[in-house]
Amino acid sequence: MDHDQPTVLLSGDVRMPLLGFGTWQATGEAGYDAVLAALDAGYRHIDTATMYGNEAEVGRAVRESGLRREDVFITTKLPPQRVGRERETIEASLRALDLEYVDLWLVHWPPTSPADNIPVWREMLAARDENLARAVGVSNYSTAQIDELIQATEENPAVNQIRWGPYLYDRQRHAEHRDRGVVLEGYSPFKTTDLADPVLVRIAAAHGVSPAQVVLRWHIDHEIVVIPKSVTPERIRVNADIWGFSLTAEEMRDIDALAR
Repeated sequence: MDHDQPTVLLSGDVRMPLLGFGTWQATGEAGYDAVLAALDAGYRHIDTATMYGNEAEVGRAVRESGLRREDVFITTKLPPQRVGRERETIEASLRALDLEYVDLWLVHWPPTSPADNIPVWREMLAARDENLARAVGVSNYSTAQIDELIQATEENPAVNQIRWGPYLYDRQRHAEHRDRGVVLEGYSPFKTTDLADPVLVRIAAAHGVSPAQVVLRWHIDHEIVVIPKSVTPERIRVNADIWGFSLTAEEMRDIDALAR
């Protein structure tokens, strides 16, 4: 990993960069170009999923970036309709990505039938134990659903990826993840936030950055993983340029207070 980028430690001694690049809706050649631009801009963490239909493009961009495999953290996800076909799905993902393993494999959404929760989680753990994924976790899970997995298997998900942003900030939910050793990863940081909010505009002006950069830095300073997405090279580059400033404790409190 690039040592100048902050990471968070997952179970199994796996380091996950706090800043990642989201690829939802980035398909075909545009998806390939976006991932290549992101790697060029300094991202070292790429988030994809079976249901995004772009694993092949992501894998090609990583290969053609010239970076070493071990220097790029790659996440993919199991879609709900593949419950009961977990092994087949991770093998198909690895073929599409042209990789021997992913760094993180997530259950994309809780299974439609609650009876499937534990069996799916056991299959995720089995894939990890067979080195098909270095770490496994979940996405869009409630704390109660996470507790069910932990109680049944004594294995906590490494990560829970959920919608997150200043307006969705929930101190208690963040603490519940920390208490269980589950890393909180936020998606849709801009879609859930008004970037014209006067608080964000004021803090951005104080640092000479954009409100979007402030939102990303707020995640990082909370040690919450964040995965902005864009297919515009300039915006991809600007979103990665958040290491030259950090937020004061007072600024963090002001942004936390935007929660609705």
